[in-house]
Amino acid sequence: MSKLYVVGTPIGNLSDFSPRAVETLKSVDFIAAEDTRVTMKLLTHFGIQKPMISYHEHNIRSKGEEIIARIMEGESCAICTDAGMPCISDPGEDLVRLCALHGIETVVVPSPTAAMSALAVSGLSTSRFSFEGFLSVNKKQRSDHLEEIKNYHRTLIFYEAPHKLKYTLDDLLEALGDRKIALCRELTKVHEEIIRGTISDMIRKYETESPRGEYVLIVEGAPYEEETAKAEITLGEAAEMAKKLVEEGRKASDACKEIAAKTRFSKSEIYKELLS
Repeated sequence: MSKLYVVGTPIGNLSDFSPRAVETLKSVDFIAAEDTRVTMKLLTHFGIQKPMISYHEHNIRSKGEEIIARIMEGESCAICTDAGMPCISDPGEDLVRLCALHGIETVVVPSPTAAMSALAVSGLSTSRFSFEGFLSVNKKQRSDHLEEIKNYHRTLIFYEAPHKLKYTLDDLLEALGDRKIALCRELTKVHEEIIRGTISDMIRKYETESPRGEYVLIVEGAPYEEETAKAEITLGEAAEMAKKLVEEGRKASDACKEIAAKTRFSKSEIYKELLS
């Protein structure tokens, strides 16, 4: 029986690929890659010639069993993702689980990760943090996720694609309030950019700009004082606050959204109370 090597790849800059990672890929019998076309470019750049097998979220069951069988027969395998560490918000975690079940040794060959790199340059607290990955595209699951973490004091880390960034910023404002945030895009690449401000600042920014590149969002945790203040406000009081905004000419939905950002209640809860 041989081993599975979990090999991190560069998140943008090929110079970040370690000599150990190069030697590992040269030494294994085959490579399991998220996208063989992307990995082939990396292998070609470093003069590596190895057979590859496609392994991604749509074939993890069948290919996972095939990879495990080959390792148990004596072949060594390296698993790579398109960028960064495999097995983090990635189907590779299932392959590592299978290795554990079958008593197969796993060896890690680390690389830069977008989450940790972004956190390091965010300017926000790094002492405690929570990696939340990608928010679900399912509206209810997305809402439940944000509801679960809205009172976390630790810094929050999200991944987001450019075409969904605006919607995510809106949802963060509604669920978490107007907190400090750092948008880290195209890390280690030519157009790397770290944009700091508040969530509402970012919403205004992208009203006139189109998001480009892959983003890591680093969001300030819930302040202790703010959580205490929110806890003291009742649902009835929150509805009264929204009512005052409506009387000033605001739309009911907008008023409830604004008050939700200032209290522990959701927009829908305040809206129902306002109607009643």
